Parts: sequence; C-alpha cells; structure tokens
Amino acid sequence: MIRASWIARRAGDAVRTQMHYARQGRITEEMEFVAERERLAPELVRDEVAAGRLIIPANVNHPELEPVAIGVASRCKVNANIGSSAVTSSLENEVEKLRIAVKFGADTVMDLSTGPDIVATREAILRASTVAIGTVPIYEAIERVADPLDLSAELLLEVIEAQARQGVDYMTVHCGIRWHHLPLAQKRLIGIVSRGGSLTAQWMMAHRAENPLFERFDDLLAICRRYDVALSLGDGLRPGALADAGDAAQFAELATLGELAQRAWAQEVQVMIEGPGHVPLDQVELNVEKQIELCHGAPFYLLGPLPTDIGAGYDHITSAIGGALAGMHGAAMLCYVTPREHLGLPELEDVRQGIVAHKIAAHIADVARHRPGARERDDDMSRARYGFDWDTQFALSFDPDRAHELHDATLRHQAFRTAEFCSMCGPKFCAMRISQDLSAGACGRPSRGAVPGQLLLDEYAAK
Repeated sequence: MIRASWIARRAGDAVRTQMHYARQGRITEEMEFVAERERLAPELVRDEVAAGRLIIPANVNHPELEPVAIGVASRCKVNANIGSSAVTSSLENEVEKLRIAVKFGADTVMDLSTGPDIVATREAILRASTVAIGTVPIYEAIERVADPLDLSAELLLEVIEAQARQGVDYMTVHCGIRWHHLPLAQKRLIGIVSRGGSLTAQWMMAHRAENPLFERFDDLLAICRRYDVALSLGDGLRPGALADAGDAAQFAELATLGELAQRAWAQEVQVMIEGPGHVPLDQVELNVEKQIELCHGAPFYLLGPLPTDIGAGYDHITSAIGGALAGMHGAAMLCYVTPREHLGLPELEDVRQGIVAHKIAAHIADVARHRPGARERDDDMSRARYGFDWDTQFALSFDPDRAHELHDATLRHQAFRTAEFCSMCGPKFCAMRISQDLSAGACGRPSRGAVPGQLLLDEYAAK
C-alpha cells in the first residue's frame, strides 16, 4: 500500500484534495507518481490539476491505490464497468472481474452493483483494487427505499458520505438534469437511457421539484472536499440512439455541467464530465469540442461513443471505433463497452474483450496525439516482427495469451517459436524474410537456402 505513508503525513490538513495542494503550489506524492508514469514534468501535472484540466482520483481512505492521471495532457485512459445485479453474479465473481480488468489494463473500475449486497461487494472490490474505483451512489440509495419515489436528498447524501468513508475515489452524480430540461427529452426517439438519469427524472416529475442533488450541490461538495472524492458529473440526458445525438436536451445538460464544474473548482474539488453515448462518427469531434468549450477544459469521460446502433454482440468494436476518434480529439478517458452491451450483464470473457478493444482505441488516440512515448511499443513490435521474435511479439500485444493462442493454433511445435514465417505466409511467401534477403544483397538464390523453413514443416508433418 504505497499511499499509506503519504496519507498519514497529511492527516492533519484541513483540506486534503489534490486540487487544494496543487493550487498551493505543492507537488504531492500522487502527482510525482503519475508524472513518472506519464513521462511528464511534475510541475506540469501540478499545474494541470490546479487548472482543473487533469484529475487524480485518490480518496484518502483508499491506501491500496496506485494513482492515475485523467486529463488531456496524460495518456487516454480506459474505465471498466463491473457490478452485480439483483438477479445474477456474486461478490467473488465481481472481484474476479476486477482482477481480469486490471490484468488487461483498466485504469479505473466502476462498481455498478445493484441488489442486496452492494456494500459488501464494494468493500471487497476496494480492498482488492490498486486502481481508482468509481460508483453511482443513486443505485445504493434506490435499494434502500421501498419505492424509488421515496428517495430524498438526505438519503442520497448519506449514501454518498458512506461510500466516501469506505474509500470510493470518484462518483457519478446526475446533478445536471434540471426541471426545464425534461420537456426537451420528450422529443426523443428513445427518451432517457441513463439509469441514474431516468431515476432522477422520474423523481423530479413525480414531486414536481428540482433535481435534489442540484439543490444540495454545496453539501455534496463538502463531502468530496473532506475525503478527496472526484466528481464524475453524469450525463443523465446522454443520447442512446443516433437519432437523439446532439439534441437540445443533451447540450442543455452539458452547459449545466460546465457551471457545476466551476462551482466544484471554487471548493477545490476535482471534476470530470461524462459524455455520450450514441453519436454518428461525423459528430464525434464536434461533441468533444463542445464539451471543452462549455465545461472549460475539464477532463471528458465518454461512454463509447457508439457510432452505430446495430452492433449488438459486437458493440465493443463499435465503441472502440468511436472512442479512438474521441480520444484523438481530446477525450481523457473511455468507458469500455463489452460484447454484451444492451444484451446482459457482462461476464469474465466480456470484460476481457471490452478492455482489450478500448485499450487499443485509447492507444491509437495516444499515438495520434503524439503523447510522450506512445509509439515506442509499436516500433518495438515492428522490430520484433521483422526479426521473427515471436515471444517478444506476444509480450508486446495487448492480450499476450490470445496472440500466443492464435499463433500456436496451427504451428504448435516449440520449434516454430523461432521459425521465420507464420501460417499465413508459410516458408516460401514471407515478405519480411524475402526483404531481409534483398537487404543482404541476395537478389538471386536466397542466402539461407532455397526454402528455409520447409524442412521444418516437413519434419513437423512427419511427426
């Protein structure tokens, strides 16, 4: 627990948020840690945190955490959603999902559990997690009442403080849906698709009242300030269909989120802004630019975006396509989507595929933005391919086990780990081997024999 001593040294400070220290000109251990990982100057990290363009979600009660930077100056990050439901999964299964997500590169994990064991599940996840953990507190609050309409601001704040005390690093709160926004969503093809957004809107309509968390936003900030919980200002009116993308409801809420971000910064609370959703590919750049403008450069955290509505079963690919483009234009973090999106609760293999697809998307964005060191791994992979160094190729891939499995499916013998061909080209048609011969000046007969590798194939076939 690398943070235990860092936290202890600051235990007596009245305010312990990373933004507070940054605005004092102080470089915390968390800032130094992420600066080293990101290959950034610690002073740059401090200044970006102070300005609100970068956040380090790091609850003072999560000593197990290895801090992560989320912001346009750092690498594009990927979040994995896990969580049990009232009808499926278990505490042990959710901890295993966490393990899989972290193994394949998740930078943060959100516990979206519903059902009776929310608190115990979250405790197990927090104590096992070295990455930042996020939640959506309204889910637990709803489980505590017999009828969702019995929800109150007091109960929401009680749940939020309890989760903060437990160690949650960031929370999605749907504060930006206002009473006057609700009629705008009535014109949509499929209405409000956010779970937290729909629950909030339902309460507002039934009570003919303003959003309770908007009304009590200062009380919410006081809790975040006490524990250094970062706010992920949720897009409760995000579009869930291409037909609803870029409508008045979406951008009205976004403008409110920008106002709330400024109020949070005034209290030295870290903030990021959540984004859509389902967006046609040609509108992705506009969405990022609009968020940067309306939300004053606060980090943008997107679900996808998904540029088509018909990818059921393959929406991890759909989302990764939109996410790569969004990251290239300045999105700070992508929320993964799994193959089971829109269809069911993700299982372990879904988590694996969702993370790998979005880590690839985030990496593509990092290369496009020329982030420090982003392309080194690609160049190392190219050298390994040209040198027929199969073990290095496996190690450099986003899913080494999968790369190894696909290679060995047709060329299983250990001898093929040094072969100068793969099953696609075979020994006669490998362009890279031919290119090496050309570079060596062997324009006639290949310098290493007429068909190197053919004897290896013949020997293997004979066995």
